[in-house]
Amino acid sequence: MRIAVGRRGGAGRLTVPPRRRDAGVSWWRDAGTSPWWRGAAAVAAGALPAFAFPAPSLWWWAYVALVPWMLLIRTAPTGRRAALDGWLGGIGFMLAVHHWLMPSLHVFIVLLAALLGALWAPWGPLVRLMLAGAPSRARAWAALAVVPSGWLMVELVRSWEGLGGPWGLLGASQWQVPAVLRVASLGGVWLVTLLVVAVNTAVVLLVSVRALRVQAVAGIAVCALAVGAAAWWAPAPRPSGQVRVAVVQPGVIDGAGGAERRFARGEELTRGLAGRADVDLVVWGESSVGTDLSARPEYTARLSALSRQVGAEVLVNVDARRADRPGIYKSSVLVGPRGTTGDRYDKMRLVPFGEYVPFRSVLGWATSVGKAAQEDRRRGDRPVVMTVGESPGQRGLRLGPLVCFESAFPDMSRHLVRGGAQLLVAQSATSTFQDSWAPGQHASLAALRAAETGRPVAHATLTGVSAVYGPDGGRVGAPLGTDRSGAEVYEVPLAGATTPYVRFGDWAVYAALAVLAGLGAVGTARAVRRRPAPGTPVPPARTARGSRVRPGR
Repeated sequence: MRIAVGRRGGAGRLTVPPRRRDAGVSWWRDAGTSPWWRGAAAVAAGALPAFAFPAPSLWWWAYVALVPWMLLIRTAPTGRRAALDGWLGGIGFMLAVHHWLMPSLHVFIVLLAALLGALWAPWGPLVRLMLAGAPSRARAWAALAVVPSGWLMVELVRSWEGLGGPWGLLGASQWQVPAVLRVASLGGVWLVTLLVVAVNTAVVLLVSVRALRVQAVAGIAVCALAVGAAAWWAPAPRPSGQVRVAVVQPGVIDGAGGAERRFARGEELTRGLAGRADVDLVVWGESSVGTDLSARPEYTARLSALSRQVGAEVLVNVDARRADRPGIYKSSVLVGPRGTTGDRYDKMRLVPFGEYVPFRSVLGWATSVGKAAQEDRRRGDRPVVMTVGESPGQRGLRLGPLVCFESAFPDMSRHLVRGGAQLLVAQSATSTFQDSWAPGQHASLAALRAAETGRPVAHATLTGVSAVYGPDGGRVGAPLGTDRSGAEVYEVPLAGATTPYVRFGDWAVYAALAVLAGLGAVGTARAVRRRPAPGTPVPPARTARGSRVRPGR
């Protein structure tokens, strides 16, 4: 300790100089001011929402998962730093939600996360604009609409198929909450996302601005009342009968001849349904048939024999090169006692890198570092509604097929229902990611699609998780997990009512766009009002002490 002679205390008086302002500051405060520590904190905070999705499936966590990230952004010293915090948090979010892709994409997933994480860069300054400092009451109420609307625009853009599709939408974390599923029937998963982010925004105000705690609690209460009102007011699915659907899950089959052995296992499991139950439809998973049925009539004959034995048509999925046109297609094909019925749906939306490589001439190198598609699959050109069990004088069941991650797109199931589908069937295969969170996440999407459309959804996979959900999004029966190989029959309730989401579509998205447009209009009007009129003299600048600085001095 340094000892000095005091100037005012007389000779010989000992004084201790004050400590430097930054001496002894704890490491966590240094971390908050260091750009490197702040960047690491942004990445970690952005990853937190992943725990709201399966497998952890902590649905309640979604309502506070964004709080650390938003608290960090609101303290950003500049708008540029807020944009960087938004980008880094977006990287953390994409890596955490899609971490199960790492064995397939390896280092390439980091590049994808960096590109898609940039979508959150504009959201950072928006959060800072609405929440930084001590917002007024009016700005606090506006933040409850503006911040969620900004987040929803990020989800909307990244939901484009070419950017990976709508996997990990924040609203999808609420797939097991019945009251919130009623909200989805009103405005789809988009409206649920707005609700979840609004609660996060209110919690940020609650913990950071003491003067606005009343408004923050009121905002949370309004969100809770909105959920309760939706659960009470939203029209419930109107029962219109039931159908017995059998889901066939062969399980993990590796090694040489896997396609043929998988087909044989599907035959064995389907044959076991004969006499066991009065089945109306048998569903196999994605890529359950590895050859084109028109080129191999013996496979069609085997499937037709199964249909006769069980007394129901079989919906299979063919992953093969077509005989009647060039290229490989993934197709849902309905087979009856007399062969294929003529109903065929070719998958329209393909998985980037898994089924095709975007801009292959530029990104084709991804095939050398991961399991990207060596050859692009071909696309179908239209959705198809099939008819099952139709007979003279009796109308059959109207079926809307989806393949793999098409079940993640709200618009596809909505269009099928508008086309008359009574039952939605998603055929999937997530065997590549068998021991990850992916199978559970994929199966949970069916609950959202069921609640949005008011139609039951059967999610059939090769290796699990296979599950069936009723028209209200509630689970029907027990799912077939990733450790199962078997066939299960589900008594699936049908419904005839049309949900507001099917009728009015993505109105929640347009409402969010209107909120952001209103914010832009207000900002423009204020900028114009503050701009001095032409010819108005500019007042002289002032020094730190308030004295005027005269020109020429």
